[in-house]
Amino acid sequence: MENFNINYSYDEFVSHFPNHKVHPLIGIVGNFGEQGCELAEAYYKSVEYAGGIPYIIPPTENVDLLAGILDHIDGLVISGGADINPLYLGEEPIAELHGINPERDFMELMLVRLAYDRGIPMLGICRGLQAIVAALGGSLYQDLATCLPGQHILKHTQQAPRHTPTHSVTAEPDSIIAKVLGETFAVNSFHHQGVRDAGPKLRITARAADGVVEAVESNEFKSIVGVQWHPEAFIMKANRVMIPLFQHFTGEADSYRRAREVHSRILTLDSHCDTPMHFHKGIHIARRCPEVCVDLHKMSEGGLDAAVMAAYLPQSSRTEQALRAATAYADTLLEQIRQQVRSSVGVALAQSAKGVYQQKSYGRRAILLGIENGYAIGRDLSNIERYRREGVVYITLCHNGDNDICDSARKSNREHGGLSQFGREVVKEMNRVGMMIDLSHASEETFYQTLELSTQPVVCSHSSCRALCNHPRNLTDDQIRAIAERDGVVQGTFYPGFLVENGEATIDDAVRHLLHLIDVAGIDHVGIGSDFDGDGGVRGLATAADYLNLTRRLLAEGINERMLRKVWGGNFLRVMSRVQYNTLQNLEG
Repeated sequence: MENFNINYSYDEFVSHFPNHKVHPLIGIVGNFGEQGCELAEAYYKSVEYAGGIPYIIPPTENVDLLAGILDHIDGLVISGGADINPLYLGEEPIAELHGINPERDFMELMLVRLAYDRGIPMLGICRGLQAIVAALGGSLYQDLATCLPGQHILKHTQQAPRHTPTHSVTAEPDSIIAKVLGETFAVNSFHHQGVRDAGPKLRITARAADGVVEAVESNEFKSIVGVQWHPEAFIMKANRVMIPLFQHFTGEADSYRRAREVHSRILTLDSHCDTPMHFHKGIHIARRCPEVCVDLHKMSEGGLDAAVMAAYLPQSSRTEQALRAATAYADTLLEQIRQQVRSSVGVALAQSAKGVYQQKSYGRRAILLGIENGYAIGRDLSNIERYRREGVVYITLCHNGDNDICDSARKSNREHGGLSQFGREVVKEMNRVGMMIDLSHASEETFYQTLELSTQPVVCSHSSCRALCNHPRNLTDDQIRAIAERDGVVQGTFYPGFLVENGEATIDDAVRHLLHLIDVAGIDHVGIGSDFDGDGGVRGLATAADYLNLTRRLLAEGINERMLRKVWGGNFLRVMSRVQYNTLQNLEG
């Protein structure tokens, strides 16, 4: 012992830190027993072996503490344990129900919902699978033998050692389970409850030979897997057969970690949200509202720093009375946006790139104002300067249907052959006052005439690619290149009908359109404009809370952080700054 030098050992140990690899932090829900929080070592051994850093989450009903934990972990394992109290699923207990663990039930159901909202990868094991199903709208059998009378049920509660497989499982060919473990394999089994219905957010991806559900996965392109067996138990006998499942999970957690770190370093902006059109329903952006795709909670969960909220006006009559009413309606919507922002915490209005970046530095979300449909200005050019002074950053020249400014891409009679004479004056006035011209919804004639006339770059705040989906609202490759050549930007959108011509659009299609925009326009001329709450949103990318999921997909496609900084807002704000430069001296900054 006299030769032992603890200082030398410590110095040698910490000398490795500068070059250590960053590992994802994996939260594992602890069980509750006689000594309080406890956990079988197989769980954290399996996570550690697969490259994660295990972090034990003790049972608690402190929601603020749970939310704080989720702000730091990169993946969540819901471990095995006692039965779930059936009262949480609206059922009375049957005689065959085993012991419940009330210290865990509320916590885990809440934890799963919070993690789901944040897009945190989850792995549920045995009871953990059932907790995920219960929390996300599915249902359970309290006891398989009792609830499936007359059906030949396998022995799902084995007496064999925990690391011993006792029955086989068959996985769906397109499942994650099949990818990492194969389509048929053997598992251990320690349960008498099971999944009755996976619910709308999950799909069943593996069953035992008797039909009992053995695995579920996300039905929404999220990183969620639940298994009914105990894959962690095998590692205790040096059997690595289940390690691929843990490696897949820690890989998903690492992807989530990298995306969240990217969002912390860059500014993220969505250039077109139609949330204000729902304000009349009592929607408020400060509350988490399931009826809308964008509120402050979803922005926080998805790592979205800024959004342009548009005052949308459907095209209607063009009488003098109707035009005055349209202007008044736009004024009302814009004021409602301002009032909601002013009455909320952690958010502020912005009308310049400097203002947006400043709010990011303060830790606040930024809301910008837009107008969708130049119908709002009527035939009064002075409204353009008024709106700009009031903070509006862009006006979409038209919507579906011609107006006094121009012809539309849809529901058009081509009455102007592109821009009207008044429309030409509108373009010049928007250039003069520093208002961005938005050509989403414009006809091709309007599009090219505006590009020729405008002295400033233009934007398409929410448009997709006609080469991939032949829709008149989408841009041809020539149009995309034309905007890029004039230093403008095309903001890819997630309206399903603009992504695919037939069938269901998903996040795969949204990514496909963004990558095509980048290929055609170049990385300096592409951005994101969801059209959320204007019917934009697809499976896997349904709300602003899913934006980390989008970043993960783009990173996987080779879009690096430098490129993401441009796509996620840098390009749009560059164009906005150029358009606003040296105009209207009373603007912020």
